[in-house]
Amino acid sequence: MSAMHTIVACLLLAVPSVSAFAPHGGAVRPHRVPPGRVVCCAAESSAAGGSTTGAPPSASAPDSNVSDNEIPTLLPSDCGMDYVPLATMLATGQLLEADQFTRDALIVIAGSKGKGRDFVYFSEVKDIPNTDLATIERLWQRFSGGKFGYSVQKNVWRLSKGDFEVFCKKIGWTTTDGDVERKKKWFGASEFIYDVKKAPKGHLPLTSALRGTALLKKLLTHPVWDDDEWKKEPVK
Repeated sequence: MSAMHTIVACLLLAVPSVSAFAPHGGAVRPHRVPPGRVVCCAAESSAAGGSTTGAPPSASAPDSNVSDNEIPTLLPSDCGMDYVPLATMLATGQLLEADQFTRDALIVIAGSKGKGRDFVYFSEVKDIPNTDLATIERLWQRFSGGKFGYSVQKNVWRLSKGDFEVFCKKIGWTTTDGDVERKKKWFGASEFIYDVKKAPKGHLPLTSALRGTALLKKLLTHPVWDDDEWKKEPVK
């Protein structure tokens, strides 16, 4: 995959530097995975494990102590998407993989994949079913103790009064090189934090910001957040 394809094949939202907020976009296949099996998606980061910055290795080490019955399997989708892999990743602490899966899933459920594209236009966010976005959000909130998720980011966005720079600072999407503040890098060794205990509230899931903040704004103002219906767990 070329560097340019890597940049384009993702959810695009804009940041001043092309070195920041630019994950690759992979394919999400709606297949069923046994609840107890750990699922790993391809990732860009190659940071060494044990880093105090929270940067992940190329594949997060799963928590083998999670039992099958801790991973939910009743995960509604209006698009036929299988969210058991996402639930498994989050339950076993594979936040790097869960983050990538989430972006890839949005490409599918927004209809972008069906149109032959590996990225989402901001105008397509309205086509994302409430059911699917709610399922994704409940999983992120459940396995982060309410720390991660789009609705969490929406609240931070509101407190930031719609100021993207302030928003990035609050959720830890910026860092400093000496006296210079900049956006964190996604290429090479990721500078983002894939650790529930270390990351600021709202840090995940990540959304690229290469082409403006329109997509981010649309995600954070999706109709699913208009009330608390999304919080309700599905009943068999």
